[in-house]
Amino acid sequence: MNNLLKGINVFLIGMMGSGKTTVGKILAQQLEYRFFDTDVLIERVAGKTINEIFACECEGEEYFRELETQVLGQLSAYTRSTISTGGGIVLQQKNWSYLHYGLIVWLDAPPDLLLERLAEDTTRPLLQDPDRYQKIASILEHRRSLYAQADLHVKIDKSQTPEEIASQVIEMIPTVLKSNSLPSVDN
Repeated sequence: MNNLLKGINVFLIGMMGSGKTTVGKILAQQLEYRFFDTDVLIERVAGKTINEIFACECEGEEYFRELETQVLGQLSAYTRSTISTGGGIVLQQKNWSYLHYGLIVWLDAPPDLLLERLAEDTTRPLLQDPDRYQKIASILEHRRSLYAQADLHVKIDKSQTPEEIASQVIEMIPTVLKSNSLPSVDN
């Protein structure tokens, strides 16, 4: 599989709670790639949590999105990496230019599954809403057409384990590589 990918990065996109980090770590192991999580790197760069960035009047979501683009730009220069992105990374057009340096995989989970996975999570700034299900459904609907621009679309259901999802992604990779000649990073 590693030769088939020619060293290109695998970018995981999708909603919060879709399993990008968990599946990404498994994919990285199976592909013998490095793993990066853009949200973790943003927190390191900023020296604060994402919640703190969003809550700060002097920074907020706009500052977060700028950091997200900077981090993604730096990561796109790497090779042989699996990269879990924040759910809103698809909102900035500039980010797509970086994502297209690799294979883009949309992990698509339905709102009820996302709500279940995020039920105890108080760290998500965009979920500070009394009707969390409606908020998740609304965000997903707003981003769906952007997520749909991914090279691979992996529908997730409640019964699948992260390992099964990672295996599904790996099985799907050749279908995209045959019809889409990805740039080689090997010289």
